[in-house]
Amino acid sequence: MDLEVDVDTQLDGAGVQFGERDAELLRAVHEHGSLNGAATALGRSYSRSQRRVVELEDAFGRLVDRQRGGSGGGGSSLTDAADRLLAEFDRVAAEFTDLTELEETVLDGTVVETDGELGTVETDAGPVRAIVPASARDVRLAVRADAITLHAPGSVPGTETSARNRFNGEVREVTEGDALALVVVDVGADADLTVLVTRTSVDTLALAPDSPVVASFKATATRAFPAGSYGQD
Repeated sequence: MDLEVDVDTQLDGAGVQFGERDAELLRAVHEHGSLNGAATALGRSYSRSQRRVVELEDAFGRLVDRQRGGSGGGGSSLTDAADRLLAEFDRVAAEFTDLTELEETVLDGTVVETDGELGTVETDAGPVRAIVPASARDVRLAVRADAITLHAPGSVPGTETSARNRFNGEVREVTEGDALALVVVDVGADADLTVLVTRTSVDTLALAPDSPVVASFKATATRAFPAGSYGQD
């Protein structure tokens, strides 16, 4: 199975992703009373916004009631379905934010090579490409839980490049919330990787204690700090 799990704050309906830009559009319709007013306020194309609403309604049901012309000049308002969709999006976004603000993996390492802002840091888990500070040798790497992607063993996409770190690991713990889950992965370092995924991904990848998994994260999402300064005010 060739499956990549990458987490954003979004909802899925019939293959259509409802994300932050969509939530902004619906809220602007409510605030300005029309799709045209919403598009103008957001600096977006009216025609593209209209097409996007149609796409969303095909997946999630009718979201905008439109009144054409008349003495009031027409306008648009959100349906009950739109209100429920926004409430669910806000709930998932809040859970996502709470988890990602609290969870971060920190690895100790030594810078062994630099190439501009990027460098190679040797850690217990192996070499890690990261954004490194100038002239630092002993560093601490910080990787957010939402920046790490999990794959089934043997199915890492061929499009991945050397600018993306990749480690074979073993699941230690899975803690599930309402929509998301935190997965702790042992990659052979002093600190385990903490990864944020959807609950659907837990089932699809069969994530459970002792199961093998591949973790990857972009070099540009990995920052190194001088060992003596990380975590200090």
